[in-house]
Amino acid sequence: MTASHVRTLNALGLLGCSAVLLVAFGYQFHLGELPCPLCLLQRSAFAAAGIGFALSVRFGPRPSHYGVVILSAVAGACVSARQVALHIVPGTGGYGSTLAGLHFYTLALIAFAAMIVGVGVLLLSEGAVSPELRDEQNSVSAFRKACLLLFICVVLANGVSTVAECGSGLCPDDPSRYEALDDWLARFGLR
Repeated sequence: MTASHVRTLNALGLLGCSAVLLVAFGYQFHLGELPCPLCLLQRSAFAAAGIGFALSVRFGPRPSHYGVVILSAVAGACVSARQVALHIVPGTGGYGSTLAGLHFYTLALIAFAAMIVGVGVLLLSEGAVSPELRDEQNSVSAFRKACLLLFICVVLANGVSTVAECGSGLCPDDPSRYEALDDWLARFGLR
């Protein structure tokens, strides 16, 4: 496996993290479903895992980059499993809309597990993190640059949205409005 192939696989992982965040962001604005604190933690875990993939895209594959991905995915899986456990009891209902019949926290748990397995398989492949591949000075292709730029934009947009929802305090358990944004608009008489 060449460094170019490995970096492309990492770019696809980065694109997957961006796609998950974009879908969640789309539901947030299209359907008006504000993310709960556990949802925000899951988004943060996808962003952190994406950073590991981004490092491998930009600087080449290293075990430490994959360690970031795996640890982030494990943390995200724990948060997702906690949210699944909260809503698995009969009569409690779910939180938010579904996609393909599953709630987002269930899909997130599946995605985190797939990410852990995928990176594990990549680490087992011959030479995926060999010094020869790390030292190759491949330029970052247009596709990989686009994946990096998309990821940065999506993470920044999610960060701005989280600040607008929660401000500098704790996020509400069952959010119904952008508290910090509404407070700021009210302060200046715009609301």
